[in-house]
Amino acid sequence: MDGLARRQRGIVAVAVAIGLLGLLAMVGFALDSGHLILNKSRLQNTVDAAALSAAKVLDQTGSEEQATAAARSIFDLNATSHPELARVMSGADILLTYSNTLEPWAAGSVPANYVRVVAANFTMWTSFTSLIGIANTHTAASAVAGPSAPVGQTAGNEACDIAPMLACADPAAGAAGDWGYSGDNVTVLKLAAQDSTEVGPGNYHLIQLGGAGANIVRQNLAGGYDQCIDPGANVETQPGVETGPVAQGLNTRFGQYQGGMNANEYPPDVVTTATDPDLTLGGDGETVIFRGGEPVSSIHDLSFSFDEYANRLNTGPFDFPGGEPQRRVLAVPFVDCSGPNQGQSSLPVVGLGCFFILQPVTQGGPSGGGNDSNIFGEYIGECGADGTPGPVPDPDPAGGPGIYKIVLHNDPLSPDS
Repeated sequence: MDGLARRQRGIVAVAVAIGLLGLLAMVGFALDSGHLILNKSRLQNTVDAAALSAAKVLDQTGSEEQATAAARSIFDLNATSHPELARVMSGADILLTYSNTLEPWAAGSVPANYVRVVAANFTMWTSFTSLIGIANTHTAASAVAGPSAPVGQTAGNEACDIAPMLACADPAAGAAGDWGYSGDNVTVLKLAAQDSTEVGPGNYHLIQLGGAGANIVRQNLAGGYDQCIDPGANVETQPGVETGPVAQGLNTRFGQYQGGMNANEYPPDVVTTATDPDLTLGGDGETVIFRGGEPVSSIHDLSFSFDEYANRLNTGPFDFPGGEPQRRVLAVPFVDCSGPNQGQSSLPVVGLGCFFILQPVTQGGPSGGGNDSNIFGEYIGECGADGTPGPVPDPDPAGGPGIYKIVLHNDPLSPDS
């Protein structure tokens, strides 16, 4: 009898050990699944950023070599935020291929319009599942980026980041530069409260895009409007100063968040350095731009302009490594402001200009009056196509791509992208 009891106790011990092993394996499976999902998300976000960076450089330069270097640099910068990822992978481990078309994907076809970034074999440790022979797990990610509309597609299907502001065009034949604008000038894109403007009483260079109201102005200045405006169309002005919404929306591009704005929806630019000291408006009728009490005659009077910004995009350092390049480049409609405009007005669009935003918006001048919501920009060219968009030559009207931005696409070779 005693021998039978001992044998039974031994069987129970074995059963408990097997049950405990199974329980530990289940716990380990839950932990390792969560670990895998977390790192899969981190890897995907890092690959997405690398693909977007490469596609934007490719769009600007046409150089696959420069695009590849940009992707690997951005991958490394973003991976530093995730030590486990940085220990296992670097930009040297990602594979980039280029294609002229999105679907079908034709690696090596020219000219390249789309880039595919693949990060394979990210190996991770396991916890209790190692007890059942699973020593590690693996994940991978891919991303494809390129123009928002297939190259050569007709107008009407493009997406454009248009800012809810206007620049009054000079429609005279032979006007200097582009509609009267040149790269040597600082432009006041949005005015604070003035007695009158060239758009007419009650208007301060704001326009309605997708609706009226302060909240829409805020979202659109943060980058929420992704539709296109065709030359020849009309835009409706948005009367009023809208000091708070203007600052809250535009300043997201500088990493400043108020009024319910957040970095997940509206990331900052990677370079947020502004001209110093701040630009202000003054003089008779408040039409003279000042910097540190001295009038500004050209962009060369500033401490930080688009040239310095472009150099920082290429070589660093970045103020926000996880931000979005060229968020400070805005497409602004050129409109014909002539005519007796009163209050809300409908104005014809004659073109699009790209402006580099020089500094965040302040909500109160030296007197604290709260109306110093001027937006100062540097004109950098007529908008063609780019990441947000940006300054590149106008597309070929006989079959070019029109206005578009660089976006992520579903990877035709991977359903997980």
